[in-house]
Amino acid sequence: MIDLKKLALAMGELEDEKVVKILQEFVSSNPTEQEAMEVLEVCQAAMSTVGENYEKGEYFVADLIFAGNLLTYVIDLLKPVMCSYQTEVKGKILIGTVHGDLHDIGKNIFIGLAKTVGFELYDLGIDVSIETFVEKAQKIQPDIIGLSGILTAAIDSMKKTVDGMKEAGIKSKIVIGGIPVTKKACAYIGADAFTNNAAEGVKICQEWICNDN
Repeated sequence: MIDLKKLALAMGELEDEKVVKILQEFVSSNPTEQEAMEVLEVCQAAMSTVGENYEKGEYFVADLIFAGNLLTYVIDLLKPVMCSYQTEVKGKILIGTVHGDLHDIGKNIFIGLAKTVGFELYDLGIDVSIETFVEKAQKIQPDIIGLSGILTAAIDSMKKTVDGMKEAGIKSKIVIGGIPVTKKACAYIGADAFTNNAAEGVKICQEWICNDN
């Protein structure tokens, strides 16, 4: 049986060798897809510790990048289990970090998670203009559009992007994600949902697709 508290502590302290050993033993025990998702959620939640340590000055930007890479590796380790019952694409998601913001760790984690449950992802990268979002959305007709941002200024960029897409007649569901997004910001921006957690964001997208089918 996997010790989730031990795993969470190792993730929060960025002890990559210990994390990998714990997860390799877990995967070799033939876990269920649901168990793998629960383990992944624990690993993601542990990232909040990394963020707190960064804010306290105990971690630096390099540590944040390392944390993002570690979580990506965790996803790769768990992917065979989480994808074992996945047989079809659930929908298309267009995603990017909005104009003026260059952060992509959270976005990339969301992409990794969304792919494991069957979504087809189109990543526009960072500092994405309104015009690029609109042009790509018109071309691929995504079911869902994800806007990511970490900076406070990203809120206004998200609003302008959402306004631009609505003016262009794009009907896709829109989810926003990042540290500054809140329920109030979501209403201001005009998005359909918000999240500060990549795993929660994937669940929102899954629910939308299920409700449409």
